Amino acid sequence: MSKLDFDFTFENIERLADIVNDKELSEISLEGGDGVKLTIKGKKSVPAPMPPMPPMPPMGAPMAAPAAMPVQAAAAAPAADSAKQVKAPIVGTFYAAPSPDSKPFVSVGDTIHKGDTIYIIESMKVMSEVQSEVDGIVKEICVSNGDPVEYDQTVMILE
Repeated sequence: MSKLDFDFTFENIERLADIVNDKELSEISLEGGDGVKLTIKGKKSVPAPMPPMPPMPPMGAPMAAPAAMPVQAAAAAPAADSAKQVKAPIVGTFYAAPSPDSKPFVSVGDTIHKGDTIYIIESMKVMSEVQSEVDGIVKEICVSNGDPVEYDQTVMILE
């Protein structure tokens, strides 16, 4: 609000009201040099202020990556032939071994127990070890090393 010399006559106030309506303003405020204040409000409401954005890290600053956490593999209810499907708990890339040089966590015919690490899924550059929720024998591995997997996709079948 700025102070100015303004003649607060009915005609001047009416002109200001017309300007507020014609320009579709929400309001206009004036303060005369003698301390008299005038606010004319239009039909439009004043928009609520936007909440402040959280500060962004400086460009080039490394962002902290979330720590790798074990993920439980979902196992479907046993079917009539007692096969159990181990499904991918997240979307990502399937890895059968902890590194390219290592042997796979499990192979067809291996016996696994609840809590054993059975594969890794990489998602958003985070390696998540997937642990079995059930005991069983690996009957089939349905995906190959390095294959992309979808959430709830069957990765292994146990018996």
